[in-house]
Amino acid sequence: MFKVDSSQILLKDLKIFAYHGVFPQERTVGAYYIINIGIETDFSQAMDIDELSGTISYADIFSIIKAEMDIPSRLLEHVAGRICRALFDRFPAAVAVHLEILKENPPMGADCRGAGVSLDVHRQ
Repeated sequence: MFKVDSSQILLKDLKIFAYHGVFPQERTVGAYYIINIGIETDFSQAMDIDELSGTISYADIFSIIKAEMDIPSRLLEHVAGRICRALFDRFPAAVAVHLEILKENPPMGADCRGAGVSLDVHRQ
């Protein structure tokens, strides 16, 4: 037997087209965003019973992220906060969320793969 110290549901390199940005053109033209997320939750029950009821569905996580990304915002910080709030509201078993949102090819006069935000939040 073993004891699980921590467990996460992961979605890596989600690519979503959305309309966020400080400049009006960014919210008109849109851009691709890369999202990485880990949700800390105890899925030891799912390890034992092999049922979705013992974990958090990554399809449901994606639906929440997509819905929040579909709401245009000026700042990715605001989008990240909305995503985390929505996840905690929907999934009482979520203990923490580790989220990264990167805008591909941001309009800042530099050549880079992406610029964005990262945050780690825990349920209070």
